[in-house]
Amino acid sequence: MRLQKYIAHSGVASRRKAEELIKLGRVKVNGKVIIDMGVVVDPTSDVISVDNKVIQLERNKVYIMLNKPEGYITTLSDEFNRPTVADLVKDINERIYPVGRLDYDTSGLLIMTNDGDLSYQLTHPKHEVKKTYIAKIKGIPNNKELHMFKTGIDIGGYITAPAQIEVLKKEREACLVKVIIHEGKNRQIRKMFDKINHPVTKLKRIAIGKITMDNLQKGKWRYLTDSEIKYLKSC
Repeated sequence: MRLQKYIAHSGVASRRKAEELIKLGRVKVNGKVIIDMGVVVDPTSDVISVDNKVIQLERNKVYIMLNKPEGYITTLSDEFNRPTVADLVKDINERIYPVGRLDYDTSGLLIMTNDGDLSYQLTHPKHEVKKTYIAKIKGIPNNKELHMFKTGIDIGGYITAPAQIEVLKKEREACLVKVIIHEGKNRQIRKMFDKINHPVTKLKRIAIGKITMDNLQKGKWRYLTDSEIKYLKSC
């Protein structure tokens, strides 16, 4: 088993994050720092540690969805002691981690799991898993500005992939829009709207692929159903 896969299956981090940990020299195999992605380990005999803490493979796979409120960091800990999504799922025995991210001031659907393979599948751009958001923005974008979303926007050294956008409701000095993207760059949607001079005042993710929260209350979580898990693995 490749080292990064072992780390992902241990529940410590997603496979992409595991690769970052290896590059940073934070991973040891049998007491030796490893920075090579090609290393293969034997789960039955090798001792793997991250930040000098020995890790082991998770036995039970756990899959949940959380309706994340604003004001929570999408990490398991925070150096500034701000609230994290881990605070909302304390009654789960297994160590699970967020799939992708939602900004501190963004709410909505967040998948959490200890299945590193699924996390990789849902977050890697090549799989193009769609994420649907509802945003409240200042002003009302014109057709030219809406078209920019559909062709790609330069958000500072990176041009976004084409996105779907639909105006749902117009107000006097604001409007409600639905946006569908399959990328997950940091604060991507907010940066896209900033670029067309219609900053976001409220943002919520309502779906990942076909998975929605239905009536799940803000701050609450539930286990994914077998059919939801099967669907996500097929994405």
